[in-house]
Amino acid sequence: MTETMPPVREAIWRSRVHAESLVRFGADKPDVVVLSGDLTSSTEADGFKAAYPDRFFTMGMAEQNMMSVAGGLAREGLTPFVHTFAVFMYRRALDQIEMSIAYPNLPVKIVGFLPGITTPGGVSHQAINDLAVLRSVPNMTVLECGDAADVESILDVAYGVDGPVYLRMLRGSMPELFDGPMLLGQARQLGPVGDVLLLTSGICTGEGMRAVEALRAVGVEVGHLHISTLKPFDDPRVLDALSANALGVVTAENHTIIGGLGSAVAELMAENGIGRKLVRLGLQDTYAHGASEAYLVREYGLGAQAIADAIGGLAGAERVDVGDDMGDASAGAIVRDTPDEDL
Repeated sequence: MTETMPPVREAIWRSRVHAESLVRFGADKPDVVVLSGDLTSSTEADGFKAAYPDRFFTMGMAEQNMMSVAGGLAREGLTPFVHTFAVFMYRRALDQIEMSIAYPNLPVKIVGFLPGITTPGGVSHQAINDLAVLRSVPNMTVLECGDAADVESILDVAYGVDGPVYLRMLRGSMPELFDGPMLLGQARQLGPVGDVLLLTSGICTGEGMRAVEALRAVGVEVGHLHISTLKPFDDPRVLDALSANALGVVTAENHTIIGGLGSAVAELMAENGIGRKLVRLGLQDTYAHGASEAYLVREYGLGAQAIADAIGGLAGAERVDVGDDMGDASAGAIVRDTPDEDL
């Protein structure tokens, strides 16, 4: 845990970060092509379409075909970035992902939007077990964004991987929590080692930061790591942190607790004989219903208060009232734009 990591910053809010980043990213990479499953503006790929029309392909609502085409383009030396909602990708086109992309280990980058409860669209639109599915696919690297800095740098990270990558992407408005880019296989260290360790991913990291701040104010020492690489899951600083805490570990993720961050941590602890109590926060083997993100974060225990309660329980501390008022962006709330034409 000695390496200096990019520092945490006071959050500012930005919109359509991926749209701007994708155009910049593609400017000097003629091998990069973008495919859209009839969701061009909804996946913020419209700027790339306008800037590089010869490298953009609208594939229609035919995700299985889109994945096979992406594999074919990769065999011809191109680097496809496939854009769609995550549920339409891993639920509909898993066979094509495995046989046309992962098995031949081709450099196709799959950009999946609307992770977990970040959409009010309910079961049909919420990707709640995508990490579990795609972590199990051989050759697949799995990345997840937690803020604007991650979104801005994830394309370069994925491009540098010699093989298929799943990018669990955010859209619309989001906080910029960190200075410095995402690094492949490296967690962001958000504080010193504490008696309890918190590991968060995706939108749960901002909530975790609020929880940790409130707990530290009353003397509860909490270590905090933000995880952006879910596979491979072999960062030595994660193992060091798991071994160093005395009272236990909490994971918080925008995903079912089965197969995602919590499972990855449990596997690592078991394989290395780390005998600590593990509390996994996330969807508890359930589908989520349709509602606002703010409501769903509270309803399913993904917010700052739930995280603080779990840490406090391990530390034997009195309950700290963090509050889960999700309506004020300046207070660290999750507020995102949703394009009018879809959920």
